[in-house]
Amino acid sequence: MTNESIAFAAVTTAVSADVYLDEMMARVGVDGLAAAFAEPGLLAVIDQHAAAVREALLDAGREVDAAGLAAYARSIVAGSVRMRRPIPAAGAAPTTVAGWAGAGWPLLRLVAVCLIAESAELL
Repeated sequence: MTNESIAFAAVTTAVSADVYLDEMMARVGVDGLAAAFAEPGLLAVIDQHAAAVREALLDAGREVDAAGLAAYARSIVAGSVRMRRPIPAAGAAPTTVAGWAGAGWPLLRLVAVCLIAESAELL
């Protein structure tokens, strides 16, 4: 069991899961996925993160749906803020493959959340 499991409290903020996922797509997903689709090695890393996200959600008894993905993303963002490494604002994420190759775990995990959401047509 990982410490990720403790972060799956019910979504209680006023922002809906759909809106939150849209925000994550704007902040990191668009640029991160563009870089991943341009670089197979980076895409493989994002795919591994996506598998871990799915596993963490299922292990926590959550569905891999908008609510589950948004709760997971909120926990990653909250952890990043606590570590004083906030998630970039929309338009401020890395825009190159090289920039994403050096991205930290939280950003890669959030891009993986966006990949799952996009693949499931939740965005």
